[in-house]
Amino acid sequence: MSKKLVLTVIILAVIGAPGLLSSANPQRWRAGSAEVVITPHESLWLAGFAARTRPAEGTSLDLYAKALVLEDQAGNRAALVTTDLENLPVTLGNRSAARVEKQFGIPRRSLLLNISHTHCSPVLDHMEEITYDMTPEQWAAVDRYAGELEDKIVAVIGRAVHNLGPARLSFGITSAGFAANRREKPNSGVTQEGPVDHDVPFLKVEGRRGELRAVAFGYACHNTTLTNDFYQYSGDYAGYAQEWLEKHHPGTTALFVEGCGGDSNPSPRGTVELARKYGQELAEAVDGAARGKLRKVGGPLRSAYQEFPVAFAPAPTRAEFEAQLNDPAKYRRRHAEQMIKFLDRDGRLPGDYPYPLEVWQFGSDLTLVALSGECVVDYSLRLKKELGRQQLWVAGYSNDTAFAYIPSLRVLREGGYEGGEAGIYTGLPAAFAPSIEETIIRKVHELVDQVRGAQPQRQ
Repeated sequence: MSKKLVLTVIILAVIGAPGLLSSANPQRWRAGSAEVVITPHESLWLAGFAARTRPAEGTSLDLYAKALVLEDQAGNRAALVTTDLENLPVTLGNRSAARVEKQFGIPRRSLLLNISHTHCSPVLDHMEEITYDMTPEQWAAVDRYAGELEDKIVAVIGRAVHNLGPARLSFGITSAGFAANRREKPNSGVTQEGPVDHDVPFLKVEGRRGELRAVAFGYACHNTTLTNDFYQYSGDYAGYAQEWLEKHHPGTTALFVEGCGGDSNPSPRGTVELARKYGQELAEAVDGAARGKLRKVGGPLRSAYQEFPVAFAPAPTRAEFEAQLNDPAKYRRRHAEQMIKFLDRDGRLPGDYPYPLEVWQFGSDLTLVALSGECVVDYSLRLKKELGRQQLWVAGYSNDTAFAYIPSLRVLREGGYEGGEAGIYTGLPAAFAPSIEETIIRKVHELVDQVRGAQPQRQ
């Protein structure tokens, strides 16, 4: 065989090997990160538990908003923003996205807003008037804080852009073991041995000299170690995990990305000591794995974002809502009152919800799927089977965050809290239709195909 033919065969082999070219010759990146404290200065009501009866009483662990901005060799930018919040109203997120695109040129498809879903952060959404007995003055304080929060989110992205510098990216998956499925067996009141996702995906960002500049990591578990009798601001286990990593790696920004943990809780739970313990377990898992051999992540960076309708099941009639006005459960009464107001205003209730989905593609090395709402674990487990676990990161609680639990068909059929009952607290007209899982999974495949097959974009 001639030298020329041998060289040709080698070149073709390298080009044809998935991920080999970008891993052996990783594209140059620039990365920048920043963080800002978002702990309220005022005593606001804490979100997440309807049983709470008064505002916060101090701070146990500060809340943060953090940004990681990535730029590939062609100048394509994307921003990951993580927040220690129970909910980020979609209106606030959309306003922030518009400002970010205008000021920093990062388009909506390349801005990912994720919440840790800590239940020790402030109420932000007026849809929760069903849940909390708050005065007009207390709601006015919420609105003041929301305005400050929006400014801080935009500003922290700007600081991350300012901090852009040469970087290397790598991806790995480790594990943690404190999540447990929290759903009960239908009509039994007994917790079942349901599915759990213990994977901890993480993205390691190093500087030119190999110094750790940032690490983003995820886990599929509710941030509810601290329960409804706890009345202080705290990032819960995710906050302690980020604190541990930043303490042990000075100058590093640690960002927690909540996964599909809609039906998973820490187990056991109920104390600050447990929250700190789980945070350390998670942080040490990431820290140990990040020291090992990881998959190099190359470019180009491609992204896609789309909102599409997911259907509701048929809603109760007006007469049925009127009958619920006498229901002994106050939250059901309040929900019925709100639905009647919507009927009076619009003449009908919505038949579907505009569901946002975002996908990022890093060369041929990593696909990041960002689902909205409180997705149950079935979504991440199924997508890993269908798209491949080693090069996939599935996040939940992104962009439009805690508007509803997103049940799989299995959970929807079982019913219960995540299967539809929780919708009365967020003002949904009805449970989702049985088509929800296939609708979302089909759209994920469409967007993944789009970014994996697309030509590099220049923003």
